[in-house]
Amino acid sequence: MTKLFSRFLKDESGATAIEYGLIAALISVALITGATALGGKIGNTFNGLSTKMDGAQTASGG
Repeated sequence: MTKLFSRFLKDESGATAIEYGLIAALISVALITGATALGGKIGNTFNGLSTKMDGAQTASGG
């Protein structure tokens, strides 16, 4: 019984898969966070540009 228990403690085959899963999860969180921040800035830029274009159209009488 002790041999079985010690062999179970030395077996690290599942640990590698868990580590890769954690790394993939961290990368996913970083990508989602970056995309959300960048998306907000791009949205604000386009909204500002749209406002300026509307103002230019109104000023030119269009």
